[in-house]
Amino acid sequence: MNKEKNNKPSKELPLGFVDRKEKELLIRDFIISKIKEVMIKYGFQYLETPSFEYSDSIGKFLPDKERPDEGVFSFKDENKWLSLRYDLTAPLARYVAKNYLEIPKPFKRYQLGTVWRNEKPGPGRFREFLQFDADYVGTKSLQADAELCVMISEILEKCGLSKSEYIIKISSRKITEELFKKLNLKDNQQKLTALRALDKIDRLGWSSVKELLGEGRKDKSGDFTKGANLTSQNIEVLERELNKKSPETQDLLEILKIFKDYNFDNFEFDPSVIRGLEYYTGVIFEVNLNFEVKNNKGQAVQFGSIGGGGRYDNLINNFGNYDAPATGISIGLDRLVYALMQKKEFKLKQSKPIVICVFDKKSMKEYIGLQSILRKAGISTEIYPGENKLKKQMEYANKIKSPAVILYGENEIKSGKPTLRELRSGKEKAIEIKELVNEIKKII
Repeated sequence: MNKEKNNKPSKELPLGFVDRKEKELLIRDFIISKIKEVMIKYGFQYLETPSFEYSDSIGKFLPDKERPDEGVFSFKDENKWLSLRYDLTAPLARYVAKNYLEIPKPFKRYQLGTVWRNEKPGPGRFREFLQFDADYVGTKSLQADAELCVMISEILEKCGLSKSEYIIKISSRKITEELFKKLNLKDNQQKLTALRALDKIDRLGWSSVKELLGEGRKDKSGDFTKGANLTSQNIEVLERELNKKSPETQDLLEILKIFKDYNFDNFEFDPSVIRGLEYYTGVIFEVNLNFEVKNNKGQAVQFGSIGGGGRYDNLINNFGNYDAPATGISIGLDRLVYALMQKKEFKLKQSKPIVICVFDKKSMKEYIGLQSILRKAGISTEIYPGENKLKKQMEYANKIKSPAVILYGENEIKSGKPTLRELRSGKEKAIEIKELVNEIKKII
């Protein structure tokens, strides 16, 4: 008996995965509708790629291991590794390479899709989440980069945020490239370790990042992270240069001019922004929220960015010799929804059905007739889906937050006047069937 009990499947979810309820999904649908409006206006094409790719197609993001199990979820199929996509950029690069001769240049595409990351989850950060991407492929023009920043701002404002509630931070990978040259850093692994350390400035602050740039850092749990082993003089140079308040690289000076032409000013230059350690080549941008976000326990948390992007001119060349400079932006929609649900009250209409109570199964023809009339009028309606007594039917209607029930027993059927009972007020009245639609529309 006990053995059987122990063999029951778990009702718990794996860490980093969540069930999403109707309110959150409706808000997400609302945000998606605003994204689509803006994308159509800006002339982007809608694209969908499969959830799985060959692992070597997204290999740039994987560690050099026999089994690709860090960062991605994978399995072997006919001697080839398949992985659930880690982001939407690698599948886009593969798609462009496969269809290079057919697609227009530049190719402007947007995509909404679930991505999976086999990594440690955090507040609003999941192992499975919905992402929105928009990219220009086949242009070196910084007007494309500038337009992505303008476009994402329009989307956020259409979702209800004011200019003071978000900021686009901009920088360029050319800043760190030039700094590394100045410091005579040539070892790629050392440069990558230094970039990973600098990427943590927002989260850890300069004092901890200096440890990671040096010999390494032990965190609160006692775990030790090896450092980049830079000299204290080199660390000082990095700190000084990355605290500068105005850009000096040509690409940033050019994008600032374009922002001016757009009358776009909701951005700030922040040279400590480091993104896409392996593949960004020029201008980079990050979308940050300027308000407090709380976790499920009601504690304020450092939420970080909801997305960002930048220029990646060499990524598509991994698939062959393609002239395909590109720039793009990604937003984690579930993170955005998580934050927005705390910031504003969404007055989204959740259609709850009018419930037709069942008095006698022999009257089902009459119940279905009423249901058909209401549904044809666009009113969400259901005949109570069960065989319980009236008390249980009323409990059900209240639990699903139905605006009203229809009582259509033997006497009501004879008189041709069903009784409409409002559940919020408890008011009820007998109404002729031809007037029922109008009366219900007054209360829903």
